[in-house]
Amino acid sequence: MTAVTLGLVPVGAAGADVDQLPLGDADLVETRSGRTLTEGVTLTRIVRGNHPAPVDQINTTTRGPWVVKVLTIDPSRAEGHVAATYGPDLAPVERTTELVRFAGALAGVNASFFTFTSNPQFPGDPVGLGLFDGTLLSEPTGAADEVDLVVDAISGRVLMGPLTWSGSVRNRQTGATLPLEFLNHPPVVPTACTTLVDQTTCDQPGDVVLFHPEFGDSTPPGHGVEVILDRRGCVVRTSATRGTALAADQTSLQATGHDAVALLDLTERGCLTRSVTLTDQDGDEVALRPGLFGVNGRYRLTADGQIVVPDGSGSFFARNPRTIAGTTSDHKIVLATIDGRRTTSVGTTMDETAAVADALGMHDAVNLDGGGSTAMAVDGALVNQPSGSQEREVGDALVYIDDRFAAQQ
Repeated sequence: MTAVTLGLVPVGAAGADVDQLPLGDADLVETRSGRTLTEGVTLTRIVRGNHPAPVDQINTTTRGPWVVKVLTIDPSRAEGHVAATYGPDLAPVERTTELVRFAGALAGVNASFFTFTSNPQFPGDPVGLGLFDGTLLSEPTGAADEVDLVVDAISGRVLMGPLTWSGSVRNRQTGATLPLEFLNHPPVVPTACTTLVDQTTCDQPGDVVLFHPEFGDSTPPGHGVEVILDRRGCVVRTSATRGTALAADQTSLQATGHDAVALLDLTERGCLTRSVTLTDQDGDEVALRPGLFGVNGRYRLTADGQIVVPDGSGSFFARNPRTIAGTTSDHKIVLATIDGRRTTSVGTTMDETAAVADALGMHDAVNLDGGGSTAMAVDGALVNQPSGSQEREVGDALVYIDDRFAAQQ
């Protein structure tokens, strides 16, 4: 591995050919230092402002300071690839540093929004797109604020924008079809039927959910039915309650409410074919093939070289630590973190975040999970300063692995 230090460069000094970040007052001191991590991959540290902020002015000061870390990957020169990883299982959470080490990656940042405290039993469950090596493990939500990022580990190309999905299971013998509500997400028991152990007696519609063995040690327990399928889609066993361990070549279908009856009817005889389709904002199907990885973000920052972040209010749009992913006009991939909620780095509003992405040359950029989740790791070690007392565990990460992509057998 190459590690070349580029040195400290005061922006605006003679010979400096980069523009200052559009943050705070124009007279702030800004310095940049960087190093080459390996061929085609650089890490840059930008510090704007040289005096700590008063604690009571973190959200309002125009004097900063701001600390930004920028990981730039040039697929035309780099020998490795960018991928997404959730660690050993989808449902639990791990620190970004752990995810980078688990993937054998050189560097990475936290990525998707995830259930976190809203679902403490399965906190790593992505809230939106989760695409890993061509397998869709979490569906896009269709929410207006979700913006998805898909990277091709083979070509280095990136797709960015809102994605939609559809899923169903079909009995190959009878032709009967049942739509899927979720992928690897605990089904909801209808409110009127929460006390019914036998969900087939419920007269309210519930959910039908497909689970992969990648979800975790076992599928979510609870009222409802579960049908375990082998690799051919044929029924291995049926259970009157939910929650089981899956073998590596098995999947399962869980159903709640009156949909439990529909699932039992569908699987009474014959094997199933499952269909999952991902579609981009132009209505074109995204082929789910090896080497394709995708994560979810909230709000597009730039599109086709223009700042497009929407107006907004509330804590999400206020100053926070931020994680950004984007691409330049010449197809470099840029992953950046902005430390926040500290006197040593105050964080950015959504408007400021978009301005930073634009200034860093991100022709297209998306806001990933931020706040206490914001983290960047290099060689498995943290290189930014999270806002909490320690690094937060997260659902997944975008990582650079310094080897050519090889499809899993």
